Amino acid sequence: MGRYRRVKNAGGTYFFTVALLDRSSSLLVERVELLRCAVRQARASRPFLIDAWVILPDHLHCIWTLPEGDADYSARWRDIKVRFVRGLPKTEVLDARRERKRERGIWQRRFWEHTIRSERDFETHFNYVHLNPYKHGLVTRVRDWPYSSFHRAVEQGIYDEDWLADEVSIKAGETPT
Repeated sequence: MGRYRRVKNAGGTYFFTVALLDRSSSLLVERVELLRCAVRQARASRPFLIDAWVILPDHLHCIWTLPEGDADYSARWRDIKVRFVRGLPKTEVLDARRERKRERGIWQRRFWEHTIRSERDFETHFNYVHLNPYKHGLVTRVRDWPYSSFHRAVEQGIYDEDWLADEVSIKAGETPT
């Protein structure tokens, strides 16, 4: 297998998708406080700005901006994943490979990242993050999903409380690029 390569832009802004191994699970919303704690602790040791975030039952999307001169988002994700998993009881069934590597069967090994390249790119991904609970049929109004930075964006005057992103066209299952 070839070496997995990621684009690293020190001080850059990135869009991420991170998923549970079991995509039928609702662990992230069931244990949302544990996840929030893991993120707070990771940010305390390696700061980053959270531009947008949404937690769905089995995956999450977010946009981060890293500090000037720092491009190590992988270490931050590793830290968040490890801290989250340490707070869970060991109930999952592990395959031989995960047993050998002493891994838990909670998260997918990798995550998807996209470097934000422009204001328009940022806006597209920012809207995508906040639209996601609606797109997945979890709510009929974006404002009704509690695990989202949408509420902060409303307080900041970025969105109207009734925003549904009529101008953003996203087909089911499509991620903007």
